[in-house]
Amino acid sequence: MRPSAVRQASSACVSVAASRRRARSALAVAFALIASCTSLPPTPPPTPLAPDPQISALRIDPVPSETASPPSTSPPPTATPTLAPDAWQTYPIVPEVSERAVEIYSRGLALGNNPGAFSKIGDCESTPTWFLGDFDRGAGYYRLGEHSELEAVIGRFSGSFLRESLAAGRGFSASSVLTTLWANPDQCEPDESPLACEVRVHRPSMAFVMLGTNDRWQDEMFESRMREILDYLVEAGVVPILATKADNLEGDGSLNATIVRLAYEYDLPLWNYWLAVQPLPSHGLQPDGAHITWARNHFDDAAAMRNGWPVRNLTALQALDAVWRAVADPEPGA
Repeated sequence: MRPSAVRQASSACVSVAASRRRARSALAVAFALIASCTSLPPTPPPTPLAPDPQISALRIDPVPSETASPPSTSPPPTATPTLAPDAWQTYPIVPEVSERAVEIYSRGLALGNNPGAFSKIGDCESTPTWFLGDFDRGAGYYRLGEHSELEAVIGRFSGSFLRESLAAGRGFSASSVLTTLWANPDQCEPDESPLACEVRVHRPSMAFVMLGTNDRWQDEMFESRMREILDYLVEAGVVPILATKADNLEGDGSLNATIVRLAYEYDLPLWNYWLAVQPLPSHGLQPDGAHITWARNHFDDAAAMRNGWPVRNLTALQALDAVWRAVADPEPGA
């Protein structure tokens, strides 16, 4: 064989080997993402937790308490997107809704968005098995207790709670939501991302954006991908409701800090779920520090409300209710 042919063959082998290494790396990341979710709710603890007087008295109110408000020493939100490093921890659980959200919602209606539809954007913990599905299954699947006012928002968005979002699935990250390879080939158009597909198919007026748990693998890309998601939703007239996560798998709370900073910068509703689970045993997390503790959505049961999932579904309903009422009836006192 001539020297030039040998060099060409050697170069081709190196190229193939590099391609195989990249493929193995991509598969490793994909499997790690998929492994971070389970397909069914975890089994409740074998020994029921005795009611704790402090937790039994827990009431999650739409109006944040003084301790859940940003410190008085912090400057009020301005056009400059600057926050103190730990300010995200003090944001209220239920969002305060700005004129910006009203404008986005109104533009969305003009574009043909459905005022009775919302979407879920996130990983497997955004799917109906876990998140909000019971509120389309009927009254036998949940108990509102003292939160009976939430029946109105349940009725308003009937059909969206149990619906399988095209932008929520096992292993999803902020990058996945924007990647055509993760789109459902049966419902999405060629070269359409899961996010674009969900907005086109469902035409929501609002969307929960619940990402970050699987982004610890590529945390350096998280902010830029989140900006792409928010820009797309705002342009489509869909009001994003950003959610913090209960876990701290990244170790320094930086992903939650980024989520809150973007909500502040874009002037969008922020549902601070992280704050809601702080009083709970293990902060509402299973021993792996990733999955949320499970119980039925019985909001009148103090023992159930010691777990992360009923608290998540209650505060999500309260967040949806607060945003809906603010954007659909923006006149004070109306």
